[in-house]
Amino acid sequence: MGKALAEAYPAAKAVFDEVDEALGEKLSQLIWEGEQDKLTLTQNAQPALMVTSLAAMRALEAEGVSIDAAAFVAGHSLGEYSALAAAGAMSIADTARLLRTRGVAMQEAVPVGQGAMAALLGLDFDTVREVAAEAAEQEVCQAANDNDPGQVVVSGHKAAVERAVELAKGRGAKRAMLLPVSAPFHCELMAPAAKVMAEALDDVEIHAPKVPLVANVIARSAEDPATIRSLLVSQVTGSVRWRESVEQMVADGVTEFWEIGAGKALSGMIRRINREAATRTVGTPDEVKAAAEALQG
Repeated sequence: MGKALAEAYPAAKAVFDEVDEALGEKLSQLIWEGEQDKLTLTQNAQPALMVTSLAAMRALEAEGVSIDAAAFVAGHSLGEYSALAAAGAMSIADTARLLRTRGVAMQEAVPVGQGAMAALLGLDFDTVREVAAEAAEQEVCQAANDNDPGQVVVSGHKAAVERAVELAKGRGAKRAMLLPVSAPFHCELMAPAAKVMAEALDDVEIHAPKVPLVANVIARSAEDPATIRSLLVSQVTGSVRWRESVEQMVADGVTEFWEIGAGKALSGMIRRINREAATRTVGTPDEVKAAAEALQG
């Protein structure tokens, strides 16, 4: 993940070096050579995904593509931090440290085994909210990620989420399944982590992004640093409103989305949200060059 970028672009390698220094450890070595079980721990996975995204962005810049060419930046959950760093709102070092803190805080917020998340496929967001409310039974069960028109994730106490899976099947869900996650993200159980992040964000300088951020919890753009700081805290317990965010960007005239970093998951969601939207993944040297040529050609 990102190794080819680091080998092809000194600017990309510099991002990995900067994050290694900020965290006081060789995260890059873990990403490229380490054990998967350790890399996928949320405290490592969050800064790892961020540094890979920022390395791809620096590679694009080396090919002459500026973030100023974008109308908006956006990211799904932790990707919101990557988007802000790409837009110059936070330094890469601060972003890495925040995501390390975020990962640890989220993991520690709920004892292992007490929480769960489940993907409910084939039901719309309003129906899933009804299912979650019925399943709660005085526990926590919330619609956590509104990913696309047919994919909503619920989060909360394990027993409540299991009830939601069964209720969703009765409501006609195409599939309903527990997810292999280490904690119940984006629900009220994350309140202790939100408190930690509020304190951590107070110590970080945030600037107005060079291009507006479409924020997860409000599904519209934000540029004021104080507002962004508050939204990042709210995001820990709030729903990721990705479907609405994409719909808002389309309404504002966006016709092409670039997924910068590792993976293609968001591109798939975007195409299911709006079939006319063009998508491009930018995570390898070849993809970087193709994207730059497409924009400049």
